[in-house]
Amino acid sequence: MPEATADGRLAIAAAVIVQDGRLLLVQRRVSEGSLSWQLPAGAVEPGEAFAEAAVRETAEEAGLVVAAVTTLGERVHPETGRLIGYVVCRVQEGTAHVADTDEVQDIAWAAPAELSSYVPRGFAPVVQDYLAAALG
Repeated sequence: MPEATADGRLAIAAAVIVQDGRLLLVQRRVSEGSLSWQLPAGAVEPGEAFAEAAVRETAEEAGLVVAAVTTLGERVHPETGRLIGYVVCRVQEGTAHVADTDEVQDIAWAAPAELSSYVPRGFAPVVQDYLAAALG
């Protein structure tokens, strides 16, 4: 199970969801550092694995039922200091929409050429590598 960071904050699970050549991104109502647009993500609850949390958070934030495919890896985010696990997920059913209006402002399916405008600093190296292969 993922552990909390040294300061006691819970680990974060992020869902990497590619469909029809586009990556699902959510825009947070409140940015975390300079992060406004990001992968669907949220705190890993006690007893949850990264994969379980990524599936739950995607349903809560974007209204999609997804299945976890594989965990790409984890890192301590350089800006937030949070431990993050990155999980590739596949859409099972639903249409992406703002499901949690308290946390999420907007949803986007970003094409490869648009990613740098949504996330100027890029993604974690394991996510970048996955997206290069998945999006071409």
